Amino acid sequence: MDIAKASYLKVRVDKVSLDDTLDHCEEFIHTRVPHQIVVVNVAKLVKARRDPFLKQIINESDLVGADGVPLVWISKLLGNPIPGRVNGTDLMEQLVKRAAEKGHSIFFLGAKAEVVQKVVKIFTEKYPDLKVAGYRDGYFRHEEEDQVVDEIRSSNADIIFLAFGSPKKEIFVKKYLYRMNVPVVHGVGGSFDVVAGVTKRAPAWMQNCGMEWFYRFLQEPRRMWKRYLVTNVRFVGMLTVELFRRTLNPQKA
Repeated sequence: MDIAKASYLKVRVDKVSLDDTLDHCEEFIHTRVPHQIVVVNVAKLVKARRDPFLKQIINESDLVGADGVPLVWISKLLGNPIPGRVNGTDLMEQLVKRAAEKGHSIFFLGAKAEVVQKVVKIFTEKYPDLKVAGYRDGYFRHEEEDQVVDEIRSSNADIIFLAFGSPKKEIFVKKYLYRMNVPVVHGVGGSFDVVAGVTKRAPAWMQNCGMEWFYRFLQEPRRMWKRYLVTNVRFVGMLTVELFRRTLNPQKA
């Protein structure tokens, strides 16, 4: 099944739903060829526009999902609609469920030691048939990277979740994708913290309204206000410029 690729504000986001993404991941596992999965929200899109290397990594990834309702809305506004959001946490949880059903093994990498241990405990209790290829925290030194990558490769995992921040996780995967030799490599950011209960996820109605970022802001206003203010202002500016460009030259829209 081919992946319908598209570009929004010069950053690639594929026209795939969550179910499409799960089906593609199943295909990737059967090929045994390493694939990098990336999910993009407004913050990452803005960051990619200012970071050429991150933008390159996203555009060259094997599958790029829209992690956020605002991107789905924008895709419709720009006349190239995405069928639905591919939230990173939802994708992780659905991949775990499928892995337990189909016998795929998973490696969990990232977050604090007590967090990743709790995540593994939660998932194995929920899915007794789940095969855990391995797990370890994300607090390792640069000189330990080779050892970590060798551990992942030796595990023969079918799927790996990397709970690093962005762009650290994208750069790590770009560097070690083929050495890790894992068919499905998914950077999940702070999803381990969500599953472990360290941070709370926005209620469904806020997610559906595109206000998940605001819920995060309410939890950590002192730390997040500047990040969201700057990101949202830049995003609105980028979108305004794009819409103005299309108005002046609709043939190149």
